[in-house]
Amino acid sequence: MGDKPGDFGHLLENVVFTELKRRNHSVAIGKLYTREIDFVATDSSGVSYYQVATSVLSVGALERELNLLQSIPDNYPKYLLTLDEVGTGSHKGIEQINVIDWLLQG
Repeated sequence: MGDKPGDFGHLLENVVFTELKRRNHSVAIGKLYTREIDFVATDSSGVSYYQVATSVLSVGALERELNLLQSIPDNYPKYLLTLDEVGTGSHKGIEQINVIDWLLQG
């Protein structure tokens, strides 16, 4: 990925993608209207949606990420993975999880 500024978010997405594959998920990129859902993961238990962000602590970032996931018209699990250590938990059914904790769960 190189060492250009801004590459860290893409590296984090690659880590999540690789881990989902390691956990035996079929992984695709989702599209909702003109916006992109980072990962739609499917395994024997069903479908899950994942958004990955380095942080959602800046003004509007959390709302932007949650709005996309809330717009998905089904009830499959939805996750927001970040490096943030504060603000994790449930946001109207969307689980925000520290990505390091998520990686250690697998």
